[in-house]
Amino acid sequence: MGQIVSIEALAAQIRDGMTVALPSDNGGVAMAATAAIVAARPRNLHLVCVPISGIQADMLIGEGLVGTVETSAITLGEAGGAPRFAEGIRSSAFTIKDATCPAILAGLVAGQKGVPFMPIRGIIGSDVLKMRSDWKVIDNPFTPDDPIVVVPAIRPDVAIFHAPEADRFGNVRIGRQTELAAMAYAAKTTLVTVERIVETSLLADERSAAGVLPALYVGAISEARNGAWPLGLGGEYTTDTAEVARYAKMARSAEGFAAYMQGFAQKFEAVA
Repeated sequence: MGQIVSIEALAAQIRDGMTVALPSDNGGVAMAATAAIVAARPRNLHLVCVPISGIQADMLIGEGLVGTVETSAITLGEAGGAPRFAEGIRSSAFTIKDATCPAILAGLVAGQKGVPFMPIRGIIGSDVLKMRSDWKVIDNPFTPDDPIVVVPAIRPDVAIFHAPEADRFGNVRIGRQTELAAMAYAAKTTLVTVERIVETSLLADERSAAGVLPALYVGAISEARNGAWPLGLGGEYTTDTAEVARYAKMARSAEGFAAYMQGFAQKFEAVA
């Protein structure tokens, strides 16, 4: 497990129709891999945003690679709304599965544990429940007159994210980003890009081993320096807010989006 491969080989593992789990913009987003995925052009992807996404999902949607989006939100934060996502909603370019952050995380926990569903609170009476026929209201078997919502397990085909480092044994340091572990535990395989690959086992130090995702849960690793750019990576570098704002402005039109994506691909080709 945790085989070290080229970024092209890593991206090629995402194929037509797969369900792909993506982290939030501050969680370690595999942007270099996004460029490689766009080049490989898998179709009809089902994106599961854990629990929200931003520029990564917007790019995949804008490239016409997405058939379904399951998310609590897609936003560019201070740069505004996600323009290709918004246009896709207006044109019905994909199916949207509205969710809440707790519902997505609960679905991943169910997927991890191998159970068909997970009960959650706080949804009864909300409009989002009306939009999700796959979320059910059942009676609490332990307390009368206590209806509760159950959400189905989420078991992605692939989870993909960017992390600071991995070792030659396939272990990956994720630090405090516990949602990355939730993605990896629930997914059938996990693809990770990293800033660097080290020779010493990341599990060797008892003090930091708790922040390491074991190789058991990792399918493939690729080294990609500055691989989260223009987003930041905790402990490594901050978000290039000017670049995100430039994307937000250009992506308002199909022509501007295409021009941005051409330069985005060339940027990572130059790094490789």
